Amino acid sequence: MTTSPPSSSNSGSGGHKSAGFGRLHKQIQRWVWDQGWAELRDIQEQAIEPILDGGRDVIIAAATAGGKTEAAFFPICSRIMAQPSGSVRALYVSPLKALINDQFDRLERLCERLEIPVHRWHGDVSSSRKRAVLSDPDGILLITPESLEAFFVLRGTAIGKLFGRLDFVVVDELHSFIGSERGQQLQSLLSRIELVLRRRVPRIALSATLGDMDLAAEFLRPGRTLPCDILVSSEAGQEVRLQIRGYRVKPPDPATERDGADVDPLDDAAVPMIGAHLFQVLRGEDNLIFANSRRNVEIYGDHLRLMCEQERIPNEFWPHHGSLSKELREHAETVLKDPNTPASVVCTTTLEMGIDIGSVATIAQVGVPPTVAGLRQRLGRSGRRGEPSVIRIYIEEPEIEPDSPPQDRLRAELVEATAMVRLLMMKWCEPPNAGALHLSTLVQQLLSLIAQFGGATAADSWRVLCRDGAFPAVTEEVFTMLLRQIGAHDLIVQSSDGTLLLGAKGERIVNHYSFYTAFVTPEEYHLVSGGHELGTLPISHPLSDGSYIIFAGQRWRVLSVDVDGRIVNLEPSPAGRAPRFTGGGADVHARVRQEMKAVYESTFVPSFLDPEARTLLQEGRDAYAEYQLERMPLVEYDNNVALFCWAGDRAMDTLLVQLRDRHLSVESDGIAIVVNDISASAMIPHIRALAAQGPADAVQLAGTVLNKLIEKHHVFLSDELLSIDYGSCRLDTDAAWQSVVQVVAHVEGH
Repeated sequence: MTTSPPSSSNSGSGGHKSAGFGRLHKQIQRWVWDQGWAELRDIQEQAIEPILDGGRDVIIAAATAGGKTEAAFFPICSRIMAQPSGSVRALYVSPLKALINDQFDRLERLCERLEIPVHRWHGDVSSSRKRAVLSDPDGILLITPESLEAFFVLRGTAIGKLFGRLDFVVVDELHSFIGSERGQQLQSLLSRIELVLRRRVPRIALSATLGDMDLAAEFLRPGRTLPCDILVSSEAGQEVRLQIRGYRVKPPDPATERDGADVDPLDDAAVPMIGAHLFQVLRGEDNLIFANSRRNVEIYGDHLRLMCEQERIPNEFWPHHGSLSKELREHAETVLKDPNTPASVVCTTTLEMGIDIGSVATIAQVGVPPTVAGLRQRLGRSGRRGEPSVIRIYIEEPEIEPDSPPQDRLRAELVEATAMVRLLMMKWCEPPNAGALHLSTLVQQLLSLIAQFGGATAADSWRVLCRDGAFPAVTEEVFTMLLRQIGAHDLIVQSSDGTLLLGAKGERIVNHYSFYTAFVTPEEYHLVSGGHELGTLPISHPLSDGSYIIFAGQRWRVLSVDVDGRIVNLEPSPAGRAPRFTGGGADVHARVRQEMKAVYESTFVPSFLDPEARTLLQEGRDAYAEYQLERMPLVEYDNNVALFCWAGDRAMDTLLVQLRDRHLSVESDGIAIVVNDISASAMIPHIRALAAQGPADAVQLAGTVLNKLIEKHHVFLSDELLSIDYGSCRLDTDAAWQSVVQVVAHVEGH
């Protein structure tokens, strides 16, 4: 795969050993040579032929900084230069504006010599630049799904002109879209582009984190109506240095919690211990600290900043999450890129994806990673210049008290983190939930379709969105029910000739800027200090004059709260409390729980555990043996029963609903379902009854759930439709039934 500089007599043959390289445009060959590259990476070689030949989808999977962008755009640009233009030729869709900005700079450096224009389109791009794209569409357009949605709503008649000669769609960070409402929106938008163009456009997906490649290909194009080449880098991965560190903490006494200026912001007793180690090992280098939640970002960001102050050194720790202002996030990214300033950024998923932040020495993960896929993605952010990838995972477990429940004694968080690392080593990660209907996003796409064309028939809408579109599991019957419901809410009306039009309420919804997002966007306060906006906070968080808050890694006192204007004025303060943000964690997959069970039943002690983590693991294994969980899945304690079925969260949620429907007091507690005020012997008949009845009807079971308003447009659906949607996305009746059958088998064999 060596390269030689192209010349009039040598276009990549001769000293060049790569047939693929010779097919690239001469200007791209010269650009590669000018970078001083001795050879293309293997994934770049693999991608040239299928992309240049066209007529097929391509998935490009390689590690972070593995050359995926060039793998896609070397042949894309060669194809663009070989044919006349007249419209946008390549549409690049990204989940993040910051990633678009990074890729814009990267592609401009490549395309400047090629004279291929590169455009970015999102909320921070000036209207003059957008008008230039609309008046003379050409080259490569970088966009988010929300901005692409706005094209359909505001410029529906211009879609044909804008994308008439479109050759490729590139979806970056594919894994971030799979299985989500936003991903369903993107699927629908890409399908609707092809509807306008009356042809299929090859789709190219990029990702560092994909599990089941066939499922990824099905998501990229439902129905697989074009062949899909799955390209996986064969380059050896970097050396990985990984450690799980265990911490034993005493839970705080609720009676000692106080409000006001003297409140201790370190709600978690582990923060000083974990913070001390972070401070010790990360100072002087560039690092990322993933804290799982915005609240934890604020707690650790504040604590580490205070440690810098106490040591009388410049601050090296900066917060980064989605509620901070753009300026504060960009400042954290800037100091991280500055080679002369050591910086460790405490973040959520905002820095998990491929934003260019330069090389970081270490990844720190505070708490159990949300998913194996997320762990893999985060690990790939370090060691980007050939150094080993380094990650430390910090796990806290409570001190065991006489009344500690079995879940605490099992050291479940430590074991879950261990199981996830083992699955990472097996190169497994979570597949999407393929059965979800996504009715909320279907409402959005129906309104968008009507806005695009000024009207649509019911039959055409079902054909475009469901039969041939991104919602194939939605039947005509369910679609008709949905039309009636949103019609009853005045989102749509039907003209005398049967055409569906936007109703008065539908017009207001579609014309509001918030329409373009498929996910819930809660109302928020704007936090301001000295005239500068710090970021936003959900209005569900209680704030009042004189209260205290930690935000942007600093402490503030609330001067005033303008409820009508949604503005909170702050001043610096020595006291503060970390706010609670909305949003939950990811579901735990059944494969993770099964691996946890394997960890408990093994005697092998992983070398990546530190001494305290090894001790905690042994304590968990001892408790597992004491409770005889290998043979008996029911544990009786304090007049309660803990049910351990080692299933995924969707199956566990299903069992929870089924048991509540049997008038039991039930709650979920991590790896166990806890049934209150019952004995194990009284619990067994309920389990046997569930096993005997077979898999439950998901829709009927969902009807017993009180609050099913989860997604953005659920408020417009009837309880029957909500039950259909909830059953498809939140419940797994087959897996739940299989779990109780196994429980009964264990009980009867005990």
